[in-house]
Amino acid sequence: MPNRSQSSEPGVVVNARPVNPIETAITALAELSGARLDWLAVEWSGTGKAVTVVSGVDLRAQDIVSGDLFAALPGARAHGAQFAGDALASGAAAILTDDDGLALLRQLNPSVDRPVMVLVHPKPRDVLGEISAEIYGRPSEKMQVIGITGTSGKTTTSYLLEAALAGAGRNPGLVGTIETRIHGRRVPSALTTPEAPHLHALFAVMAEQGIDTVVMEVSSHALSLGRVDGIRFDIGAFTNLSQDHLDFHRNFEEYFAAKARLFDPESTVHAESSVICVDDVWGRRMAELASAADVTTVATTEAECDWKVGSVDVAADGSQLFDLSGPNGQSWPVSLRLPGRYNVANAALALTVSSQAGIDVASAVAAVGTVDVPGRVQRIDRGQGFLAVVDYAHKPAALEAVIATLRNQISGRVGVVVGAGGDRDAGKRALMGEAGARGSDLLIVTDDNPRTEVPATIRAAVMAGALAVPESERGVVLEVGDRAEAIEQAVRWAQPGDVVLVAGKGHETGQEIDGVKHPFDDREVLGDAIDRIAINTAHGGTK
Repeated sequence: MPNRSQSSEPGVVVNARPVNPIETAITALAELSGARLDWLAVEWSGTGKAVTVVSGVDLRAQDIVSGDLFAALPGARAHGAQFAGDALASGAAAILTDDDGLALLRQLNPSVDRPVMVLVHPKPRDVLGEISAEIYGRPSEKMQVIGITGTSGKTTTSYLLEAALAGAGRNPGLVGTIETRIHGRRVPSALTTPEAPHLHALFAVMAEQGIDTVVMEVSSHALSLGRVDGIRFDIGAFTNLSQDHLDFHRNFEEYFAAKARLFDPESTVHAESSVICVDDVWGRRMAELASAADVTTVATTEAECDWKVGSVDVAADGSQLFDLSGPNGQSWPVSLRLPGRYNVANAALALTVSSQAGIDVASAVAAVGTVDVPGRVQRIDRGQGFLAVVDYAHKPAALEAVIATLRNQISGRVGVVVGAGGDRDAGKRALMGEAGARGSDLLIVTDDNPRTEVPATIRAAVMAGALAVPESERGVVLEVGDRAEAIEQAVRWAQPGDVVLVAGKGHETGQEIDGVKHPFDDREVLGDAIDRIAINTAHGGTK
């Protein structure tokens, strides 16, 4: 089959597929999933219907290659079976769908010159993970897979853990929000967790290329939608829980239940062992839920736990030194470049997971002390007299935490540029405004990723939350729709000793407006504004 795992861009892997795929009989997949077998082109006049085998799977018709199983799933706007003609033209060997999909296939009657087997299941998405795992040879069982879930801290914990594993001589792979990496080669990542066919194909590539340990972020969407079905998780890690994704989950309990699939012994994807931060009530609930299995707890608070953070010293540049004690009474001094108490929690979790994964803690400690994370409390230093920071904080609790962290680091004022995303949880918009207003001396409400919504409507909700804070408890609040202009105004406002925080988008390199993604990187825009305004002022220009 064609191998489309290499991109023309150096160091980038796209549509990763294993070089040496295996062939799986469609009848074996029917037996595994409980699907029934049907046919297209039943009047085919060939000499017989040989056993169909597949060597890959995809749910996007445009990504199908010869020998694939096309997963034609029902969607919110269209049924995947509508695109079966394109998939078959690209060489799809068989189709997975439901009864509605089969009826649509019969109606559309795509042109085929061969008999095409159809796997029919009442809920094809529910079995897609297991089917994908089987097609790619169950690659997660050939590596140690560590899944990290929670509202905030997944990415930072993943980076810290990847560094700890590499520092101990492991060959780790990373699957996350910012990027997915195989031996340093980057796979573009649009979702925190890819769809099941892409994920199992990616795991097969990793196993094929000698990866022995996979660190992956696991979102609540992925757990709810079955994207991680079929994966054997050796270790599951939990960071914390705060308001997010309540546009997808009906309430907080449903959100918690989605995360709990990684830890609940009754879940089909529960990890064999768990490491849970019990700093918040949700972590303590999660630890209790997982208690029937192998559970290790860690905390930065006074909560009862197996691993505990002791005293924390913060340097003027925000770097931190803290003590971490293990269950056997041994203690390690941990140096961390990342500021913020929440990053102490992330580091403690990563180190505890490292120990659970069989890594020497001392080597893990040495490795995490070297880590910076793109777009997470990332300093933009152009020689200006104030601190400039870009952070991904797009949830109220995360924004509140990063503002508090920065205020403790500086002697001056705090300026914040932030908005809220469109087509996402509208309930947190006012809360974002409130968190920004309470913590800052200047809050500039601007556009984030409006997506298909009217930007002014989103800003109005954020402004309402900000202006609801009594004047005596907040600073100046402004509304500037254009994000670049908002950043520029914050830079013009800043004086020596102040901090400018641009929050919400972090590592992102685009801004989605009316369904179109425009190039936009907060780090570049902030840096350019500093070069143009602050540095010019320092050399005698006008402000």
